[in-house]
Formats: sequence, structure tokens, C-alpha cells
Amino acid sequence: MKLTAAFVLAMTLVAPLAAAAAAWDVGPPVGEKVPAIHATDLKGAPVGLKDLSGKNGVVLIFFRSAKWCPYCQKQLMDMKDAPGPLAQRGYKLAALSYDPTDVLDGFTEKRGITYPLLSDLGSVTIDRWKLRDVRYKPDSFAWGVPYASIYVISPKGVLQAKLAEEDYKVRPELSVLLATIDGLPQKR
Repeated sequence: MKLTAAFVLAMTLVAPLAAAAAAWDVGPPVGEKVPAIHATDLKGAPVGLKDLSGKNGVVLIFFRSAKWCPYCQKQLMDMKDAPGPLAQRGYKLAALSYDPTDVLDGFTEKRGITYPLLSDLGSVTIDRWKLRDVRYKPDSFAWGVPYASIYVISPKGVLQAKLAEEDYKVRPELSVLLATIDGLPQKR
């Protein structure tokens, strides 16, 4: 009986640690300043983190492509309701890919996306953040896509949290993102 109780206690303590360790850790480390972004808005104007930040920061989604990735398209549409709850928490939302602005503009228009989709032509930001998906080679149409991931960044550019799965088909739901933000320390 004592062995069983000890086992249950051990699993209660170890299971959350194992789950946390299972999260895929890509991109900049939490607690450190993130690299600058080199992106343009749909009009071709350069955009920086300060341009994107709300009072408490910005949620930046790195996605593969709005043109050909159905998982990205679904994620972008699923996040259509995110700006309101994020604004209540002091955050703004933006999403970035290697897609050219005309692709992003067409997707935004067709799908009614109200948050900024940003173009990182040449994958400059994707490379600075060490997010280039190495499964694709230079001769692939997908060369330059990032690992699908979400980053919560303070107004000072410090990474507060990240959400990523190794399987690009798996994307965190809005409820998971909001719970992550709600779990951050109050001082942002």
C-alpha cells in the first residue's frame, strides 16, 4: 500500500514536468530578448515589434503559408476571434510567413482576417529566430518556411512564452494561448 501511495505521489509530481519537457522548444529562449523582425505589412511598409505591440506586448504567430498550407489557413481563420480577448489582456496579434504580400492580401481579403499578416520575404526574420524548417531543401517550394509556432513578447521585446509542436499539423487553440497568457506573471 505504501509503495502504491509513493508511486502515485511520484507520478503526481513528475507528470507535469514530463509534459513541460515534451513541449517542442524552437526559437529564442523564454526570458531573453527576441531578435528584430524584418517584415512588411500588406502595403509593403516595414513593420517592427514596437509597431505591433499592445500595452502588454504582442502575440506573434509564425506560420508556413497562407497559400498552400491547409493547417496554417485553418489556424489563421481560427484566430479571427483572438484580437478581442487578446486586447482585453493588453496584447495585439500578428502573424508572419515567407509568403509575398499579394498572397497574404488575397487571403486576408477572402477570409476576413482583421489582424496583420506580415511578409518575411527571404525568410530573414525566420532565420534570425532560428525557425527555418530544415525538412525542406533549397530546391523545394517550401524552402524558407518557419516551424509553426506562437510567441508571446513583451513591449520591451522579451519572450514571455512560446507554444510549438514538432508536428506542423498540430496548432494550439485560442483557449490554450489565452490560458498561457493568463498564467504569466503580472509584471510584464
